[in-house]
Amino acid sequence: MKTFALVMLCAATALSAAPAFAGGSGRDAERARTAISAGEILPLPALLQRIQAQNPGHVIEAELDHEKQRWVYELKLLPPTGGVVRLELDARDGSVLQRREKRRPAAPAVTPAAPTAPATPTQAS
Repeated sequence: MKTFALVMLCAATALSAAPAFAGGSGRDAERARTAISAGEILPLPALLQRIQAQNPGHVIEAELDHEKQRWVYELKLLPPTGGVVRLELDARDGSVLQRREKRRPAAPAVTPAAPTAPATPTQAS
């Protein structure tokens, strides 16, 4: 499996015509660009538009892998409800292959202390 990593600072940086690849070889990145140009896979911005309605949130990481003769986008999102959502999408048509969600553990309930009566000074006789 070859992995091309793209770390995006925010979803807006993904609005280029083709995804950028960090950490992959030039040959691997060129294969991905060729696949986009040939219409074999969707460009990342088009894919993000398709999934945004069902999976709102900020994209914090995206990878494009070529595994088992298929291109797969792996996305990590921060949804508005909290936690992290990981998606595996078929790069050809944007269909969701797998969705995993990690929710933040709920904060423990804090029980307020019972109010106490103020101390009264004792009077000397």
